[in-house]
Amino acid sequence: MRDPVVAYLALGANLGDAAAHVRQALADLAGLPQTDLLRESSLYSSAPLDAHGANYVNAVAQVATGLTAPALLEQLQGLELRAGRQRSYRNAPRTLDLDLLLFGQARICSATLLLPHPRMWQRAFVLLPLAEIAPDLVSAKCLAAVSGQTISRMRAKPPCRALPNH
Repeated sequence: MRDPVVAYLALGANLGDAAAHVRQALADLAGLPQTDLLRESSLYSSAPLDAHGANYVNAVAQVATGLTAPALLEQLQGLELRAGRQRSYRNAPRTLDLDLLLFGQARICSATLLLPHPRMWQRAFVLLPLAEIAPDLVSAKCLAAVSGQTISRMRAKPPCRALPNH
């Protein structure tokens, strides 16, 4: 087995119970082969960018993986399919979207994978959650460049509490 590489992943959804889809995907990341979920951001709500439909729920996760970048991408696409992802047209609404943002220091340019992700620095829905879990990776200048995009941190889901008997 190869030494683990730290990778960052973007998660998003805007169909059905989007927050539940993103939470489930975060849980599923921990079950990928040779992969450990290290950190996860809060959930964020963002307006669609270059797309139509309901607001998205977004997050970013940090993983350590022994998989290669193409193998990790294949695993992510499998999670998307199991969540009902359909690629009917470019930027279509989706039940789950998983993007590989960074894979260690790798620079990959292939027909199926571009790393670092080519548009991550233009997207507030990536940069704000990434800055939350890895502030050293996102400069103030990068955050300022996307400050006009609509995004907000979602409130944490409250814990279930038993109601007192009256």
